[in-house]
Amino acid sequence: MIIPPSFIINNVSSAVNIEKQVQSAGIDLTVRNIFILDDGGELDFDNSQRFIPNYVELPKSNNSWVLQPGGYVVQYNEIVKVPLNMAAILLPRSSLMRIGATIFSALWDPGYKGRGIGLLYTSRTINLHQDARIAQLVFFEMKKKVTEGYSGIYQNEGVEEK
Repeated sequence: MIIPPSFIINNVSSAVNIEKQVQSAGIDLTVRNIFILDDGGELDFDNSQRFIPNYVELPKSNNSWVLQPGGYVVQYNEIVKVPLNMAAILLPRSSLMRIGATIFSALWDPGYKGRGIGLLYTSRTINLHQDARIAQLVFFEMKKKVTEGYSGIYQNEGVEEK
């Protein structure tokens, strides 16, 4: 079952304008930063050979990025905390697809907290402004609450310690 955003609004912080970002079935996520990968990566079954390349920040001009066709890593403004009885899926906003781009994301696991990232792919040159709404995060209730939430290396990613 999709959870109405009004039920999980307290699990999203650092929003640009939460009232505008809350939609009927999800919450819009916005662009904080855009990166390119400095190298290829490597994955294996047990992560013993995992190699995640560095992200190189893409400079912006006049508060926007001109993106040539290709792939980019996007960091969102919003810090999301997924409750232990839910999971979330991120989908591109239709406006993003209408300009020739889309965004890919993994499942947002129960217990995950962080300022997530997505892989943006554009087939055409596009101009993407800081804080643009590009994706919608949809929460689903699980049949049973997990006892132990996500605890991988991406827990608290992008969350500055105070």
